[in-house]
Amino acid sequence: MSGIKNEHPSTVERIAEVLRLRIIRGEIAGGAALRQDHVAQEFQSSHVPVREAFRQLEAEGLVLTLPRRGVRVTMVDRATVKENAEMRGSLEILALRHSARKFSAEHITRLEQAHAACAAADSLVEWDAANNLFHDILSSECGMPRLLAVLKQLQLTNSRYLFSTGFKRGWQPRSDHDHMLIIEALKDRKIDRAVQLLSMHIGTMERVGFVAG
Repeated sequence: MSGIKNEHPSTVERIAEVLRLRIIRGEIAGGAALRQDHVAQEFQSSHVPVREAFRQLEAEGLVLTLPRRGVRVTMVDRATVKENAEMRGSLEILALRHSARKFSAEHITRLEQAHAACAAADSLVEWDAANNLFHDILSSECGMPRLLAVLKQLQLTNSRYLFSTGFKRGWQPRSDHDHMLIIEALKDRKIDRAVQLLSMHIGTMERVGFVAG
């Protein structure tokens, strides 16, 4: 019994992480069905960790459980993307305003490292990871766990849209000048300026149809 308890969480996390990445990167399309038996067979597990992994993904907004239709991957349409960007434009700014007052030199260094990783990215996968890390750091000290949970869900939707548009258009390395301006404002303790820059940054990404943050 104890062996099951020790092994079970890692199985759930492994299944959830693999499915999460497939959904985000468009390898599993919106509207596609996820079958418990198929997933259990692939990961050589029982149905119990598969159901728990599905619950995690549903909490993140990546799947829905529908009556008589089972578990389906959620759709990301233009209306969803617009709503996502507007929510980020409000909530991430709130998180930064509360976080920035607590930033130390270490936070600035981590932001600079994430910014450098964005600039050095050789693929959309690398850039998305570095970009998400940059925005995670901006919100990290807000002291609002529920806000952070919502931002994480918005970030997942943002990444899904990024991959769907990035691959279609042919991704190229991007200059993240806005990120550098935000860092400089935070270095100078100009919190209002940093918040303004972040708001403009998210708004600009929405207007060009590439909500990459």
